[in-house]
Amino acid sequence: MIAGPTGVGKSHLALDLARANSLEIVSADSRQVYRRLDIGTAKPSIEERARVPHHLVDYVEPDEPYSVARYRDDGDAALADISVRGLGALVVGGSGHYIQALVDRIEPPRVAPRPELRAELEAFAAEQGSAALHAKLAAADPSAAQAIPPANVRRVIRALEVVRVTGRPFSELGRRRRPPHNALRLALTMPRAALYERADARTVQMLEVGWIDEVSALLARGYDPALPALSSTGYRELIAHLRGELTLDDAVQRIKWATHAYIRRQYIWLRRQPGYTWIDADSDGFSRAALLVSRHLARIGRSGV
Repeated sequence: MIAGPTGVGKSHLALDLARANSLEIVSADSRQVYRRLDIGTAKPSIEERARVPHHLVDYVEPDEPYSVARYRDDGDAALADISVRGLGALVVGGSGHYIQALVDRIEPPRVAPRPELRAELEAFAAEQGSAALHAKLAAADPSAAQAIPPANVRRVIRALEVVRVTGRPFSELGRRRRPPHNALRLALTMPRAALYERADARTVQMLEVGWIDEVSALLARGYDPALPALSSTGYRELIAHLRGELTLDDAVQRIKWATHAYIRRQYIWLRRQPGYTWIDADSDGFSRAALLVSRHLARIGRSGV
């Protein structure tokens, strides 16, 4: 398992490790599952996917509902397929709930989305603010409210949705788990200022290779801007720009700020997780990761899952 904040170099390390050890990559990225969201999700290129098999990338349509529970089922199937062929699996991503569901085996609540309830809660958040919505969760499930920050409106809505549908605390349902996979857990890191600078440069590079055109094409196909797939950092800001609500400079600045905030949240989550070995995202760190992976594969007999 390779985890770490966005832009730190997980994909680069994963490709090197996969090619050196005959591993296949299973994505744990909640946006790379969607087709046609290529540039803004930093999706592995077609050439990279030709060199190393990738699973759960380019997997569903942008308007297709996709939950953590479905990801867990699809991820289990991918791991089983890799294992039966005698190969090792390398799970790569920065989406904490996907990682917990697939690798740590936390059982996600199997509650189908309720569009009308979500629309009601989204309207409440838009009118009253994210803090007021979070207060609803604090009253219904204090443990979930403590774990989910008010700024993560979509996650707050999901928790409230589960509570209303099941009548049980979201936090209680999220604690159930099966035995975790026997995985080597690596977490990539670099100095925060350098990572912010790198993320900012990547935002500019994405724009240079056609990110705005990608977003425009999605809207031209009729995809609703309110879809979860299009609510991620960058897409919502560029949609606002294309609608004339933001200048391009303002949109780009907001993308950079939102990316920095996301990086902070990813670090907070990762540092709470036990069992990770932290690796510096440099040549020495990559060499150390390669050594740890080779030792782990030798110890478990190379099956990897």
